[in-house]
Amino acid sequence: MAKENAEKRRYTTITIPTPLFEKIQTKIKNTSFSSVSDYVTYILRETGSEVAVKKTSKKEAATIIEKLRALGYT
Repeated sequence: MAKENAEKRRYTTITIPTPLFEKIQTKIKNTSFSSVSDYVTYILRETGSEVAVKKTSKKEAATIIEKLRALGYT
């Protein structure tokens, strides 16, 4: 059973610019996020599910763009 759970929880590695990593690392200090990976996974799930579930309004699109900018994407 443990092996089955381990196989379901597979991970991959992505790269981001070091300055962005450091910015996120600073941003998540004193939060519930235990790592940059946890934070980025959370943001990707939130923005990905918003985009995939429905068409976005201009206001929602602006919110997503701001979240991406906060991560260093311009």
